[in-house]
Amino acid sequence: MLIIKALHIIAMVAWFAGIFYLPRLFVYHAEARDAISIERFKVMEFRLMYAIATPAALLTTIFGSWLIFYNRQYYLNVGWMQAKLILVCMLWLYHVTCGYFVKQFAGDNNKRTSKFYRLFNEIPTLLLIGIVLLVVIKP
Repeated sequence: MLIIKALHIIAMVAWFAGIFYLPRLFVYHAEARDAISIERFKVMEFRLMYAIATPAALLTTIFGSWLIFYNRQYYLNVGWMQAKLILVCMLWLYHVTCGYFVKQFAGDNNKRTSKFYRLFNEIPTLLLIGIVLLVVIKP
């Protein structure tokens, strides 16, 4: 089971890397004015979302589910895991929202400012703090 836990952590790190960087690309994209930069950001956002972040999110969920079902009687009945799963669901919602923004930018339909994306970029940090604290401390 340790290999599954290691793969879960590796995938989680890759997922967070993607969703930490993607909103930074949104900031720069929202500020871009020249066609070359705008097109470059569209490619970068698409690749980061669909070649890195989404596969990592799926693998994180698969390996995490595997770990839970290995000892589901325990994990599904402890409060810290229930809270962690709520935060993971919120992370998935954030991820899907990022996908929506990628599509908005791809169609040149972004209506949000770079300031919005700077604030939006802080959400996964808060989720990561909560998830890690719950897993390590197990309150």
